[in-house]
Amino acid sequence: MAAPLPARSRFVVVGGGIAGVTCAERLATEFPSEDILLVTASPVIKAVTNFKQVSKTLEEFDVEEQPSTVLEKRYPNIKVIESGVKQLKSQEHKIFTEDGKQCIYEKLCLCAGAKPKLISEENPYVLGIRDTDSAQAFQNHLAKAKRIAVVGNGGIALELVYEIEGCEVLWAIKDKAIGNTFFDAGAAEFLIPKLTAEKLETAIACKRTKYTTEGSEKEGGSVAAADKLGTALGPDWHEGLHLKGTKEFSHKVHIETLCEIKKIYLQQEFKQLQKTSLSFPKDKSDNQNAHPDEELWPVYMELTNGKIYGCDFIVSATGVVPNVKPFLDGNNFSLGEDGGLKVDKHMHSSVADIYAAGDICTASWEPSPVWQQMRLWTQARQMGWYAAKCMVADFLGESIDMDFSFELFAHVTKFFNYKVVLLGKYNAQGLDLDHELMLRCTKGQEYVKVVMQNGRMMGAVLIGETDLEETFENLILNQMDLSAYGEDLLNPNVDIEDYFD
Repeated sequence: MAAPLPARSRFVVVGGGIAGVTCAERLATEFPSEDILLVTASPVIKAVTNFKQVSKTLEEFDVEEQPSTVLEKRYPNIKVIESGVKQLKSQEHKIFTEDGKQCIYEKLCLCAGAKPKLISEENPYVLGIRDTDSAQAFQNHLAKAKRIAVVGNGGIALELVYEIEGCEVLWAIKDKAIGNTFFDAGAAEFLIPKLTAEKLETAIACKRTKYTTEGSEKEGGSVAAADKLGTALGPDWHEGLHLKGTKEFSHKVHIETLCEIKKIYLQQEFKQLQKTSLSFPKDKSDNQNAHPDEELWPVYMELTNGKIYGCDFIVSATGVVPNVKPFLDGNNFSLGEDGGLKVDKHMHSSVADIYAAGDICTASWEPSPVWQQMRLWTQARQMGWYAAKCMVADFLGESIDMDFSFELFAHVTKFFNYKVVLLGKYNAQGLDLDHELMLRCTKGQEYVKVVMQNGRMMGAVLIGETDLEETFENLILNQMDLSAYGEDLLNPNVDIEDYFD
């Protein structure tokens, strides 16, 4: 049974993802005698486990899916309400839940995340991958598939294309190179050989146990139900899933660059229009004179470059939009260009006593020259933690400094089985044309790129086990003039760490 909704609560948090849970945990610690209310549409919450501070700003952690009762046991003053929010009346300081309850708050933090941008909302052959249920549905579909299409070029698309085996993968991206969100063309070239190489089998223990509520799993139907949102996937979401199609080969990926989907046809419509689709290109040279496809497919995609391909289903991995809809009606929120709730440097929205953190919000303060907002796990955790800190300070009438985690953008992840560290303006985001790049690349081993401006390091991409992250983090934070070191900065025969100890 869900806990009864109290009529009043000093602190209410909406959202059971990383930002919301981190915020609620922090508030529960600060006010052990206060009931902290966590309202979430999902029966499971996301918890940070195995947290490790790698350096000043870099952090690593696992994301574990747990039933909300585990959170309530750990923090007896957190009360979890399993229901979505139907309406917010900010002038009355009141929220209404979908199951008919209501609650009056003093301070509210909105951490309702984001939902996938689907290329087609109603098509049963278009899947969005956002939460554990949709990832499971994807695995079930893939088990029967000979060919799929992946549309998008962000983190989920990158991981998917690499992990899928035994199935032809058509990958449509609007950019020139893969992984444009994270990499430049050079890093993309470094990674591409991994797409054709045989993968070594690794026994993986799934870090996040899957919990379902009785009767919540339904067979069939459209798998693109984006309105029924669970909390977003963890950084290792594909681990423990069996991502294998029907065929007996490892990787078979064909990339169509600089294109988007123009139209999607179901088989019947495709036949009626007497369109011609192309067979899967055998190699790059085959791409120039692709042959008509004799096989009939359940769904077809027409690309803006004029090509049409058939497949078993299409994965829409084209990013997310902040989940603000339930909160806007009748409330005077300022929204960012990306549709998120604008927050100031204390995570406060434009509406009194309402804060926001994680994917739902848009940072609208003047950022540090080497920080930018990205809708990533690390920032969701940092924002949730900091939002709670700001709520506490505001409640106690204390002043608070900006958290150090917003001094430098720092993210560590894994792509194509390589460790990837992104620091600062790693893709020269927003820098003038007077910046320069320095590169070091050992094929199949490491790729190091630093972004320099006026002799100072502004950002870096480190792929592989480079052991340079702490040194480069310090050099970006210190803004030391490195002109004198020239190319030696990346000389593998020079131990750069000795320079700056």
